[in-house]
Amino acid sequence: MIFEYDILVIGAGHAGCEAAAAAANLGKNTCLMTMDMNKIAQMSCNPAIGGIAKGQIVREIDALGGYMGIITDKASIQFRMLNRSKGPAMWSPRAQCDRVKFGNLWRETLENIPNLNMWQDCATELLVENGKAVGVKTQMGAEFRAKCIILTAGTFLNGLMHIGRVKIEGGRIAEPAAKGLTESIVKHGITIGRMKTGTPVRLDKRSINLQLTDIQEGDNDFHRFSYINTERHLKQNPCWACYTSPEVHEVLRDGLDESPLYNGQIQSIGPRYCPSIETKIVTFPERDRHLLFLEPEGETTQEIYVNGFSSSLPMDIQLNALRKIPALKDAVAYRPGYAIEYDYFDPTQLKHTLESKIIENLYFAGQVNGTTGYEEAAGQGIIAGINATLKIDNKGEFILHRDEAYIGVLIDDLVTKGVDEPYRMFTSRAEYRILLRSDNADMRLTERAYNIGLASEERYKRLCKKKELIAELTEFIKNFSIKADLINKGLEALGTTPLTRGCKLSSIIERPQVTIEAIAEYITPLKSRLERLGADRDEITEAVEIEIKYSGYIERERELAQKMLRLENIRIKGRFDYHSIESLSTEARQKLSAIQPETLAQASRIPGVSPSDINVLLVLAHK
Repeated sequence: MIFEYDILVIGAGHAGCEAAAAAANLGKNTCLMTMDMNKIAQMSCNPAIGGIAKGQIVREIDALGGYMGIITDKASIQFRMLNRSKGPAMWSPRAQCDRVKFGNLWRETLENIPNLNMWQDCATELLVENGKAVGVKTQMGAEFRAKCIILTAGTFLNGLMHIGRVKIEGGRIAEPAAKGLTESIVKHGITIGRMKTGTPVRLDKRSINLQLTDIQEGDNDFHRFSYINTERHLKQNPCWACYTSPEVHEVLRDGLDESPLYNGQIQSIGPRYCPSIETKIVTFPERDRHLLFLEPEGETTQEIYVNGFSSSLPMDIQLNALRKIPALKDAVAYRPGYAIEYDYFDPTQLKHTLESKIIENLYFAGQVNGTTGYEEAAGQGIIAGINATLKIDNKGEFILHRDEAYIGVLIDDLVTKGVDEPYRMFTSRAEYRILLRSDNADMRLTERAYNIGLASEERYKRLCKKKELIAELTEFIKNFSIKADLINKGLEALGTTPLTRGCKLSSIIERPQVTIEAIAEYITPLKSRLERLGADRDEITEAVEIEIKYSGYIERERELAQKMLRLENIRIKGRFDYHSIESLSTEARQKLSAIQPETLAQASRIPGVSPSDINVLLVLAHK
């Protein structure tokens, strides 16, 4: 039987869900194919969304009209804004979620999007005609034809799990691997590699002595993931913290001969920034303890995720080591931790739209591009869904630049630099991170998404109203003059130096000890203005305060971004035979020929291409 669609999305993980939703909401007849409709948007590892830099990506997805932020808010059982002791460029939202409710909410959402169908099956062969992807064949013998295909298969392509010396084929515990699809893609000239990730043991909370742990409560303020202020309805739960010890490490060290990571069983590279517990004790032998977080998997479940204890050691070693921790002395496990190896495709073979340079109309998103993390996957998914739609309609490309979004940094890093380990986003990867804050993703992206038809009218109107209110409050603060004798009492109460003469209110707000809300108690006109802001008061005042306090840094980064934009506007794709340019270094010729950068700016970010190489290309481009 043959089915025909505009867009076919293979894999219903976080990338696939956002890709399918975006394509369908943009009017394309879309099919989302998954091996198990009960595992849609499964949280394969930790039951949390967001975190350092990842939280910014989720807010960007929401600003574009995606769903991860909305569903996270609805499924949240604890919300925290990380890094509040640092500047706003580092603030990162993170939420613990009810794992089951999160997946159920995603399925409910997808099943009610017009133009979107789902099919439970496994793609086994990519169909290519005249260099273009045209469909897939499935395990059940069906054939799906589509104008564009988006592959978001996660860790399922030839997935192999490891628990000690036990090896189990699968893409996730108790779920089969996807066979055949990789091989059908590779024969068209696309190169692949193998990567590894892992997950920790899950424990029964009833077997844990929580009195011997440190409790970690969440925040209870106005912050959310979604800009449309989705309410949190679930009971908020704490997390708990404890530490490993030398006794724990001794058990783990004695079992290293049984570790697939150290006995040669696993050859692929794992994530450096999320190492297994056995890697930690080998890499940091001087450390006598490592922090573990005990995270609830749901609102009512007893299942606990042991964050910081990823492992592929035999299950008896995992449990024996954990039981050396006083709080976990009587720990009972639901299942052990395991490592998983899987196929990925070299992302330098992709355009910035995430379309393959080798097979036209084929897009890749998520862990198949060598990334790790739900958020990185979802960010790629929504961009792939948008660009597949625009290509069908012949409406150009939707590309986010490095000064516009963390998603832009992520994709540019992937297609320009490639990966030699699972890629994880950090704030340090973004050179313009003061511009890419979690509070202003809607200001950066919603209008762009609205112009292509993805962000809703409701979102756009909220954005316009927010901009108006921010502008009005900013103008008032910059122009309002305050007398010293009227404000000094308030300044002293806030622990900051009194004025010797009057000044503009903005000069006071610039002080680190002063907030708009706190000083408003001493300035009646300001207090009255804040009271008129209504439900969005906290969001508006935070945005205005950040812009005023950090205006110098923000303006400097905008100027730097503008300078780089000049190089972004110099397109060099197809203009040069790099091998023939003798004034380029040998490494630059090799790298430029392999990656074929679109612009001079992209070329400047390729490892091995020096500033002198860029100057050579700049001269040649002007000629």
